[in-house]
Amino acid sequence: MKRRKIMCAILLSINPIHVENIMNGTKRYEFRKKACKRHVDKILIYSTNPIMRVVGEAEVEDVLIDSPEVIWEKTEEKSGIDKSFFNQYYENRDQAVAYKLKNVVKYASPKELKEYGISNAPQSFQYIEDACV
Repeated sequence: MKRRKIMCAILLSINPIHVENIMNGTKRYEFRKKACKRHVDKILIYSTNPIMRVVGEAEVEDVLIDSPEVIWEKTEEKSGIDKSFFNQYYENRDQAVAYKLKNVVKYASPKELKEYGISNAPQSFQYIEDACV
């Protein structure tokens, strides 16, 4: 009997400018300061103020964890951000995390957080419990 692989999804709060770049393909990586403890298959994209809706999703192709210098070398071409923004974000950090995105889907109608049983947007991320076991 085949075992069904359980998918794990997280909700990320992302600035609308970066969301637009993810949707149009110029930003193929989402950068974070810490990696999730669980294996993540999918990211639900919450566009912050003024949109304040879950506007789409992306599959996680890979998770890169290394020094900021190495991560920038690997992601620069499809980072969707400039080097000064990257450097400021990782200032005084010795580790950077980059989620490589694929199969990005923009929802025809954005969803409210309450549709996922969430009342407030997460500061960094939140597991979508129905999708993680």
